[in-house]
Amino acid sequence: MAKRDFSAAYDEHIWQVYGFFAYRLFDRTQAEDLTQLTFERAFRAWNRYDDERASVLTWLMAIARNLLIDHLRGDRSNTQRPLEHRDDQLVDRAAEGPDLGLAPDLELALEALSDREREIIGLRFGADLTGPQIANLTGLTLASVQQILSRSLRRMRARMETADAARPGRAPR
Repeated sequence: MAKRDFSAAYDEHIWQVYGFFAYRLFDRTQAEDLTQLTFERAFRAWNRYDDERASVLTWLMAIARNLLIDHLRGDRSNTQRPLEHRDDQLVDRAAEGPDLGLAPDLELALEALSDREREIIGLRFGADLTGPQIANLTGLTLASVQQILSRSLRRMRARMETADAARPGRAPR
């Protein structure tokens, strides 16, 4: 991709950036707003992008991570509640339909993870980054990234299986 082709970068990576935010936040509007801000900042800084230092995706995800950190630090609203208060809210939202296209069980499983675990899961499956790209972006070693992914996925699977088994009419696996 040519260095100056911002529209191609946007078309190629918008869903990866949005996917990262979708895995980290549980609000479609916030995910869309932060995706828009990521590309707005990237557009303003496009002339400073150096393809020898990082891929376009890695550069965009660094911008997205910084925006998310700023967003979470600045969000002191009562939408951030302890996990025990969110379960009922998620069940109610599930009746209205999924907000981000994530299954309600997946949302619950993600909420059970720490911020760092959700970030790594979001980068891997939302942004579709590889382990080495995540390690480079976060400053963690590849072994740490792989370990966090493995443990997080096991915890999520266990949480989802427990939720599935608890549903009326479902036979335990």
